[in-house]
Amino acid sequence: MSDLRETLQTIVNIRSEIGNEGRLCTSIEQRMLATWNRDGVSRIGNSLVVGKRTGRPLISIYGHIDTVPAQGQAEAVVKDGRLYGLGSSDMKAGVAVMLHVMEDSDVAAGPFDVVSVFYDKEEGPFDENGLGPVLELANWLAGSEFAIVMEPTNNDLHLGCQGVVNAQLAFTGHAAHSSRPWLGENAITKSGAFLASMHGWENETVEIDGLSFTEVFSVTLAQGGIARNIIPDRFELALNYRFPPDRSTDSAIARLQEVAAAADEITILDAAPGASVAADDPHLQRLAAMAPIEPKGKQGWTDVARLAALGVPAVNYGPGETAQAHQAGESVELANLDRSYEVLRTFLTAT
Repeated sequence: MSDLRETLQTIVNIRSEIGNEGRLCTSIEQRMLATWNRDGVSRIGNSLVVGKRTGRPLISIYGHIDTVPAQGQAEAVVKDGRLYGLGSSDMKAGVAVMLHVMEDSDVAAGPFDVVSVFYDKEEGPFDENGLGPVLELANWLAGSEFAIVMEPTNNDLHLGCQGVVNAQLAFTGHAAHSSRPWLGENAITKSGAFLASMHGWENETVEIDGLSFTEVFSVTLAQGGIARNIIPDRFELALNYRFPPDRSTDSAIARLQEVAAAADEITILDAAPGASVAADDPHLQRLAAMAPIEPKGKQGWTDVARLAALGVPAVNYGPGETAQAHQAGESVELANLDRSYEVLRTFLTAT
């Protein structure tokens, strides 16, 4: 079995920007076949289900193999105990740990049926996420007693998760020559009061079962105008809303529409629910005892929400660093991988 660091460097160097995960999926498939043979490895598009059911209690582990688009990153490099490269923290560090867990003979002989799902397109819209088809076709995964989603958590336990709504806002005006702006209405400057309110927005934190979730509105894209000498008649903004898990998706959409009421048009592009906190689950309590860190609320959306909708208690736990996700200089502390692997190995082999 290769070293965790070597595994991570290898999979970081197999680029897998969202929509282009095929090569990495094939590499993982070939590696897992060496341990599990074909009856223990199922491929669904560019996603994989690895492991076998024998009748023992089922614990499932999840990791997405895609990354956000590249921002000029070179090949992976190790320096001062860290590995730098696209997807190193989000979340190929977690994927590397999953691979080693699935190759561990003690885990395979332990008290649980352990199944890992490596899936594509997590970094895109909810309805294109590769985990959806996997859970439909391998619907027996809904029988998992417990699930671990290996998103970046700095090896902390992150419970629940926020929901998310993405909307397109449009401010409309009237085109005119820029030398006579009074003959038109500038759609870009019309949005100024709204943009100023977003820039000075005071985020609110909600406490749920002793955990903190911060409500966040972010303008993430802007587009308007067709020429330097034309007053723009349309200005479009992307508004991203992260809401606490005590809100329903419908109430979150209503909340966004209230906040963005100044816009002339509001189009909801996609929405995904949050996940409640499964703090009293016995597997979670076992895991928390092995990783003795005070649990936190998950500030962000993860597929814990998709699993919770199926009735599967799930937690976010992974070696990646939350502050490194989607950064141009993304990296991960290599010692985190060893810690994550040892915690999971103990958790999955303890009787």
